Amino acid sequence: MFDGFTETRVDVGDGIQLRARHGGEGAPVVLLHGHPRTHTTWHWVAPLLVSAGYAVVCPDLRGYGQSSKPATTPDHAPYSKRTMAGDVLRLMQQLGHERFAVVGHDRGSYVAMRLALDAPHAVTKLAVLDSVPIAEALDRADARFATAWWHWFFFAQPDKPERAILADPDAWYGGDPARMGEENYADYRRAIHDPATVHAMLEDYRAGLGPDRAADEADRAAGRRISCPTLVLWTSRDDLADLYGDVLGIWESWTTELSGGPIDSGHHVSEDAPEELARRLDDFLRDALIRDVVDAMYGDNGSADDDLAVIRQAFGSWAHRELDGESWADKIRSGHRVAGREPSQPIGAGDSSSEDTS
Repeated sequence: MFDGFTETRVDVGDGIQLRARHGGEGAPVVLLHGHPRTHTTWHWVAPLLVSAGYAVVCPDLRGYGQSSKPATTPDHAPYSKRTMAGDVLRLMQQLGHERFAVVGHDRGSYVAMRLALDAPHAVTKLAVLDSVPIAEALDRADARFATAWWHWFFFAQPDKPERAILADPDAWYGGDPARMGEENYADYRRAIHDPATVHAMLEDYRAGLGPDRAADEADRAAGRRISCPTLVLWTSRDDLADLYGDVLGIWESWTTELSGGPIDSGHHVSEDAPEELARRLDDFLRDALIRDVVDAMYGDNGSADDDLAVIRQAFGSWAHRELDGESWADKIRSGHRVAGREPSQPIGAGDSSSEDTS
């Protein structure tokens, strides 16, 4: 599991350590798991992204898996998505990534969204899987939502959820090693049998109804939007589309550049459909990078939309690979000549010869 990755513990401040695995070279992307999984839920997806040319980081979020579980407070702020997002930002900085893409699933998608809103200088692209913003979900919390997602409100109660879950964690959460992978299942099972982890995971939900909802509502009232390209995917065999209908329509008012659609999978998409998920993420991340590079080539000399297909085909799977120790994109941004063309020249200008990129 995670062949070629390094497992580490990173101090992100205030006595908090995150367990993480990281590997690969290229454009950095951090993958954030949901409840009640750990970072090992990405064990099939992460190597596929590395093979596609990315530097991939997979942490256990605060409170989950083997990451720190600080004492809570009456307002549950230590487990707010803003606090968790700050952990992830500092983790990436400690690993040498000042700017990076972020992908979040389930509860991790709320952390990813909060990170994109709070640190737009750091987040280059955002992908959220199986979610709408917390405030939007609660605004639509009718009887059907309460019936399907009753656990949000049960988990918000004190003490009783811990007692119910810990009485038989396997019966409560389920899980199948054949579908999850043996090592992933073992890591997950260690987590759900640990009382401190169960309590911390529930604090995540308690924060959701308090400081997380308040943060969303404040951003919405102020008209703040996610400034980076955003991909929203939802699983066709879960209930997000049934509950909300037009999922992208809900996200439109939160974003400036939005794409997305359904993916054929059950809820735990990184385990149920890892190849298709990795392909969809690669397509999105590469396309956003190519747009950045085309913009750098053209500068203020006009639109490059007509040439995107040409550039996309030219880049292929090597968009992030290095030439002389610097990525193709960085060479262009820093003003180096690539394939006989200066960045300021339009596509097609300069030497017609090209380097062997096979």
